[in-house]
Amino acid sequence: MSNPARILAIETAGEACSVALFENGALRAHDHRVLGRGHAEHLVPMIEGLPDKGRADRILVSLGPGSFTGVRIGIAAARALGFAWGAEVIGYPTLGLIAAQAWQGDSAPVTVCINGGHGEWFIADFAPGEPVAAAQSLSPEAAQTRGAHSQIAGNRAEQFADLLDADHSAHAILPNARATAHLPDSFLTRDLTPIYGRAPDAKPAAKAAGKQSATPSSQTSSRAPI
Repeated sequence: MSNPARILAIETAGEACSVALFENGALRAHDHRVLGRGHAEHLVPMIEGLPDKGRADRILVSLGPGSFTGVRIGIAAARALGFAWGAEVIGYPTLGLIAAQAWQGDSAPVTVCINGGHGEWFIADFAPGEPVAAAQSLSPEAAQTRGAHSQIAGNRAEQFADLLDADHSAHAILPNARATAHLPDSFLTRDLTPIYGRAPDAKPAAKAAGKQSATPSSQTSSRAPI
C-alpha cells in the first residue's frame, strides 16, 4: 500500500475518543480521551486541535464493533472530511486495532474481548499474518465455553480471564488512534460499512410495527483487504 504524506486516524468505537496525525510515517500529534459518552461533542474539536486542523491525504477510521453511536459518529466525520479534503478514507476493525496494540509487546495470538452491551462481550481471535476475524457477541457464560488464546486484550479482558484458568493473561487495552500505525495492511478496507456485531437496540417505528428481525450472534465480514 502506498504511504501518503499525512494520515489522520479516528477512533470512536469505545469509551475512549482518540485522534492521531501522522506525517511521513511519524506520529506528529495525537489526543486520547476516555469519555464514556459525548464523542459527538468532542471529536471535531479534537481534530481541529491537531496541526493544520488535522488535514490529511488519508483518513483511517474505526468501523467497530463497539458503541453504535460512536461508530456512526466516527465514520460520518471521516466521510465528511474525506469529501472536503479530497482524502482517501480507509476503515479498520476496532478489535483488530486492539490486537495490534497487544502485539507491540508480544506477537503471540490474542483474543480480543470488549464490552458489547446488554451484558454481552464482543470477542474475536487474531494472529499475526492471518485475515481479520469475525466478531461474536456472547454472554460471559458462552464466552467461557468458547475459550480464548492465552493472551486476552480489551476492556473486558480481565473479566474474561477470571472465567478461565491461570494460564490466561489479561491486558486492559482501550483502542487508541495513535496505534493505527501498527495495523497490518490486511486489516484495512475501503468498505466503510459499520461492523455492529449485533442488531441495534432501537428500531425505526415502521420496522417495529412490522416483522421483528432476529438478533445475530456473530457477524462475518466479506470485506476485501486493500
